[in-house]
Amino acid sequence: MQLIKNEIKKRDHAIKNICCIGAGYVGGPTMAVIADKCPHINITVVDVNKDRIDFWNHPDVNNIPVFEPGLSNIISRVRGVNLHFSTEVNDEISKADMVFLCVNTPTKTKGLGAGKASDLKWIEACARQVAKSAVGHTIVVEKSTLPVRTAKTIQTILESSQPFNSESNGNKTFSVLSNPEFLAEGTAIKDLESPDRVLIGGEDNQAINSLSDIYSNWVPDSKIIKTNLWSSELSKLSANAFLAQRISSINSIAAFCEATGGDVREVAKAIGSDNRIGSKFLQAGPGFGGSCFKKDILNLTYLSEYFGLKEVANYWESVIALNEWQKQRIARKVVDNLFGTISGKSIAILGFSFKANTNDTRESPSIDIAKKLLEEGANLFIHDPKVEKNQIEKDLNIPEFKHSDYDENILRANNEEGSWMYKKSIKDALYNVDAAIILTEWNDYYNIKWDELSLNMRRPAWVFDTRSVVKPDEIKKAGLNLWRLGD
Repeated sequence: MQLIKNEIKKRDHAIKNICCIGAGYVGGPTMAVIADKCPHINITVVDVNKDRIDFWNHPDVNNIPVFEPGLSNIISRVRGVNLHFSTEVNDEISKADMVFLCVNTPTKTKGLGAGKASDLKWIEACARQVAKSAVGHTIVVEKSTLPVRTAKTIQTILESSQPFNSESNGNKTFSVLSNPEFLAEGTAIKDLESPDRVLIGGEDNQAINSLSDIYSNWVPDSKIIKTNLWSSELSKLSANAFLAQRISSINSIAAFCEATGGDVREVAKAIGSDNRIGSKFLQAGPGFGGSCFKKDILNLTYLSEYFGLKEVANYWESVIALNEWQKQRIARKVVDNLFGTISGKSIAILGFSFKANTNDTRESPSIDIAKKLLEEGANLFIHDPKVEKNQIEKDLNIPEFKHSDYDENILRANNEEGSWMYKKSIKDALYNVDAAIILTEWNDYYNIKWDELSLNMRRPAWVFDTRSVVKPDEIKKAGLNLWRLGD
């Protein structure tokens, strides 16, 4: 990157002001932890979505837009002290020594690479905004999950602003770093406070040291890995691809166990005890979800095809194909066990977020499974401890069934197409249903008193456990039929 090197050498690399563009699942928690660990740094999270910023500033910290265990406690400590949330994007960029880019990079829905390539319009827009509003030297940090060599695009946009600068305090200069997040939703705060590693990729050693110094306030230097830009960007894509591959692999074994009489939990324990393999991400389930896994693998296949690596692309595409098959397989199991038809039957969906301890529903297996059951004419009663009704309606793209005087016969007679209703309690969700499907491993579902609640289910009733949550003996004692994934 072209830099005014003499000016950079004179600069104190200690960071005093940070601006984070993007107040979502990455930006909010990440900046909260940095603010908590670095009280000497002033941090402002900006977003053009005023409603989202208003929620981050809500007097009740339990109403912030992202649910993560421990996050609200940190927000209560640092918000208004050295952590702020604002819609004044340009103003905050101009004050910042360092700008984090934490915006969404969804898969393109049209044009070249549609269905696989990442849509970088928000990243490009942010880079142009930084180029326009920055003052003096600014370190720009890629935090979003991005395709390999995106930094080059950001560099080009930032450098294009230099000839047109007329700031009185000297030319604008920029350093671009890659600092990918390795957060698992539900454990994001733990992952931030005690990370396995912090990856920093870049070409400017002083900028790298500036970011490293921030993390050094709580992360051991041995866990801070410094690489070039391209290795850093590729490491994030590769990590997500490998984790997703493990999930698809164990789900394929789960289906094999069902066909042969094995138990996937026993198999997972056996292979996980091999220290070359390890036990993490070997829990069979309804498939992987979240904002990154599918998107990153699709992007990896697109890049593989672009560079002529067809066999590599085919390999990673098979990981996604098996994940989609798993969701369809579970829906078919429900239909098959309910006498081959679920038209007009009532089914409880327990869990809508893609995993426990988050309210994020992006790419949640529950969405596809619920849609398939609705296509078959089922009436769904959906419960989730953290996902709101309006989010479920948005994901299913079907209005909630409403009737002023709730009548089970009216609902069951709605045979032409399925319907769904939101239920605030597990008890209400299970009332008079033909089956219950556990799709998210919330603690609430481990503690269901099936012997009591089963009395209100319509017999013969089924429990479909896709998360190994229930105890088979308790289900049988309650007089219910059980289908458990991988058993």
